[in-house]
Amino acid sequence: MLNIDDPVDVEKTPAIWRLGFRPFFLGGAVVSALYIPLWLMGWFTPQYSLFNGEFWANVVPLWWHPHEMLFGFALAIVCGFLLTAAQTWTNQPTMKGGKLAITFCCWLAARLLLLLPFNIPLWLPALFDSLFLGISAWTLWRCIYTVRQWRNIGFPLLLTVALIVNLISYYALYERNFSLSTQVWQAMIWWLALVITVVGGRVIPFFTAMKLQHSKPEPINILEILILLLMAALFIQSMFHLFPRAIEQGLLFSAGILQLIRVSRWKGHKTFKEPMLWSLHVSYWALPVTLLAMAWQINNEFAYKTLLHLFAVGGIASLCLSMITRVSLGHTSRNIYQGPNMLLAFICLPLAGMLRAVMPLVWPQYTSTWLWLAGACWFIGFGMFVWYFAPILTKPRVDGRPG
Repeated sequence: MLNIDDPVDVEKTPAIWRLGFRPFFLGGAVVSALYIPLWLMGWFTPQYSLFNGEFWANVVPLWWHPHEMLFGFALAIVCGFLLTAAQTWTNQPTMKGGKLAITFCCWLAARLLLLLPFNIPLWLPALFDSLFLGISAWTLWRCIYTVRQWRNIGFPLLLTVALIVNLISYYALYERNFSLSTQVWQAMIWWLALVITVVGGRVIPFFTAMKLQHSKPEPINILEILILLLMAALFIQSMFHLFPRAIEQGLLFSAGILQLIRVSRWKGHKTFKEPMLWSLHVSYWALPVTLLAMAWQINNEFAYKTLLHLFAVGGIASLCLSMITRVSLGHTSRNIYQGPNMLLAFICLPLAGMLRAVMPLVWPQYTSTWLWLAGACWFIGFGMFVWYFAPILTKPRVDGRPG
């Protein structure tokens, strides 16, 4: 068997390019911390922003914001995690060195090209985004296929789906079809929910049981299968609008109830003394709460779309912050529970989700205030990660081993 920890093979590789989590967690966090304040300034105070009306020569702001949060920030974190986890799962090397640098530069090039203040052919950032996702998917496929680890084969398939959906989003921008782009954004939120359902179901109860020293609750197979089918159905419904609203409401309600049953078995109420644990549970709870709230508000278009942010911010972004903190410590050989104090950051992201999604529904007359406060909480959360973890991610492991 190949020894992926051979220090002779990796000791000359700069630390940042030794494993996928390093550049993609740092790059995703930097983009996240910068883009939300820049977006708010461009939206509310364009006279003081670089992103004024003349800036957007080719990219429509209302397209750029959700695209970059989903395919820029979230997909960077997902790929960084999967490229790191797959090496652990399969004992096969994913990518490092030049290949990792090229893949990251493809991701970065797409982000920068979409910010250029003049017309560029849209196929160019679409090409770099596709290379980033395509190389990541192929790398996962190679590792999983080599050891015939079929239980994880869904991950490269999911990345391939994301690549195709991303191309559709570029097509929607080219055609100025913003109805289609809205379908893409909602579908990708459920795509991320599907990934979180799979990964969260594996790691959150496991991490909790390990830390609290109790037995991990065994998954209920029929429950797991039904949840995955419902989340996949929500993705398909958002993308193609195959079913009437009544059926969509049933999908949302059923998925919410089953997710609620699932997460309630993970004993999250016992984790409140440990931020590294409760942050994972709180983030996952945002999923069933959002599903049920959207089912309730199915006929209120404004509330329905606003509530998506409850999961997007309080669930996806919050879970990303918790996971990248944990993985960054663990894979650099640091004590996961004795790292930098991220308590404030872990509080800020769920709070940002409430401010962004719930408060505008309760007091809509103060919507701009809620959005600025949510943006401030978001910036604090990811800004703290960049501040504390940039030195960790750019330096070798403390135990001298590769990775």
